[in-house]
Amino acid sequence: MSSVLYDTPGPRAKRRNVLLSVVFTLLLLLLLWWVWQKMDDKNQLEWNLWEPFTTGDAWTTYFLPGLGNTLKAAAISMVIALPLGAVFGIARMSDHAWVRGAAGTVVEFFRAIPVLLLMLFANEFYVRSTDISSEQRPLYAVVTGLVLYNASVLAEVVRAGILSLPKGQTEAAFAVGLRKGQTMTNILLPQAVTAMLPAIVSQLVVIVKDTALGGVMLGFPELLNSRQTLAANYANVIPSFIVVAIIYIIVNFILTSFASWLEQRLRRSKKSTGAVLGEDTVEVNPAAVGGTYGTGAGGTI
Repeated sequence: MSSVLYDTPGPRAKRRNVLLSVVFTLLLLLLLWWVWQKMDDKNQLEWNLWEPFTTGDAWTTYFLPGLGNTLKAAAISMVIALPLGAVFGIARMSDHAWVRGAAGTVVEFFRAIPVLLLMLFANEFYVRSTDISSEQRPLYAVVTGLVLYNASVLAEVVRAGILSLPKGQTEAAFAVGLRKGQTMTNILLPQAVTAMLPAIVSQLVVIVKDTALGGVMLGFPELLNSRQTLAANYANVIPSFIVVAIIYIIVNFILTSFASWLEQRLRRSKKSTGAVLGEDTVEVNPAAVGGTYGTGAGGTI
């Protein structure tokens, strides 16, 4: 199927694509075989290193609590960052220069700072200025850093999603008497959600992975930090890394699959039925179209 950006490949292009696919598959299999051989040479495939993952203790003591903390920090951060990002994204399109300037300064400032540095600053702030216990402090610092950084990124996602809509949507809303706030909440944002959804879910995946920074630097007991404790007890560093990587892949695949399903559902719900209404099915309100209509000499309908 041809389109503006893609032409249907001809016979030579099809043969070339098949050849490249075969070569890529062979190279991938060769790489996997090389990794397998290296692990075997280093005795990383011995059963005693993988046996702990077949018992319930490794999961109930290390992996599942760590995964729970990872998802907890990611969920809290997303719940706070998404509405905060929407507020700053809309503020950047304000008619008032001081609102646009303040929102733009905040967004650009926190978007330019590495999320790890934000976590470290937040942790020091909570140590010196609050009475938060040492057990809860890493969670607060991780969530604070993730919220500040991702809210600034989501603000740009929201702004781009709204600006991607046709200007006729705004003009039509103003034509029927809606104020700017009503236009934003009732017309623009509901339509922009579908366009923004892939970027929002991609940012959620980033949040899930960035929780590992808090485990490495702040001792937050998330999934990667729990793996470190397990590897120290069972002396299976490489196998534990592989299992954690698989867990991250599964979690992020579930998130992206759910986002794809939700996006398709939203698109289907917004499609018109295409039915054409007849005159007998439409009730005309004379007051809405300028009052009465003349029929002959002063008659009305």
